[in-house]
Amino acid sequence: MDTTTLAAAQEIDFSMWGLFAQATFTVKLVMIALIAASFWAWSIIVQKTFLYRAARAEAERFDRAFWSGEPLDELFDQIGPEPAGHSQRIFAAGMTEWRRSHRNDGALIAGAQARIDRSMNVAIAREAEQLQSGLQVLATVGSTAPFVGLFGTVWGIMHSFIGIAEQQNTNLAVVAPGIAEALFATALGLVAAIPAVIFYNKLSANADRIVAGWESFADEFATILSRQLDS
Repeated sequence: MDTTTLAAAQEIDFSMWGLFAQATFTVKLVMIALIAASFWAWSIIVQKTFLYRAARAEAERFDRAFWSGEPLDELFDQIGPEPAGHSQRIFAAGMTEWRRSHRNDGALIAGAQARIDRSMNVAIAREAEQLQSGLQVLATVGSTAPFVGLFGTVWGIMHSFIGIAEQQNTNLAVVAPGIAEALFATALGLVAAIPAVIFYNKLSANADRIVAGWESFADEFATILSRQLDS
C-alpha cells in the first residue's frame, strides 16, 4: 500500500457516528429505522417482563386467597365485580354469571354451568390478548430486521462500486467507506433482530404458562360450582 493511500485511509472516520455520517441518505434511513426498531423492541421486552412478573405474583396471591377457605361470595364481595388483577377478573366473571343465574326465589336458571364456563373463557381470552399484545412486534422485528439491514448492505456496496467506477480507482480510500457503512447496516439489523427473536420465544413461553394457569384455575372453579349446582 503506497503512502498516499495509507494516509487517505487513516483520515477516514470508522467510528459508529462517522459511518452513519458518511453513509448515503438511503442507508441513513435504514440505520435510523433499525435503531428505532431496536428501541421499540427493547421497550416491549422491558414492559412485558415487568407485566408477566406482576401477573404471576397476582395469581399466586389470589390463589392463596381462593384456597384459604373463605366463602366465595365473601371473596367476591371483597374484590368487587371489576377488580384490577387478571386472575381476579376471571373469578369475577364466573361469580357474576353465577349470581345472575339465580332467580328471585333462589332457584337456578337452566344452563347455568355452560354460561359460567363461557363467561370465564371469554374473560381468559380477553386477559390473554392483553398479556400477549406487543409480542407480534418482537416477531416482526426479529424476522424483518436482518433483511432491512441486508438492503442497507446491498445499497452501500452498490454505492462503493459506483464510486470506483466514477473515480477509476480501487484503492482503500475509495472502497472502504462504502463497504464499512454496508457492514454497519448489517450489524444494526442483527443487533435489532437477535434480542427480538430470543425474547419473543421466552416471553411467548411465559405468557403461555400464565394463561395455562388461568385455565387450570377456571377448571377448578367450575368444578366447585358444578358440585354446588348438583347439590
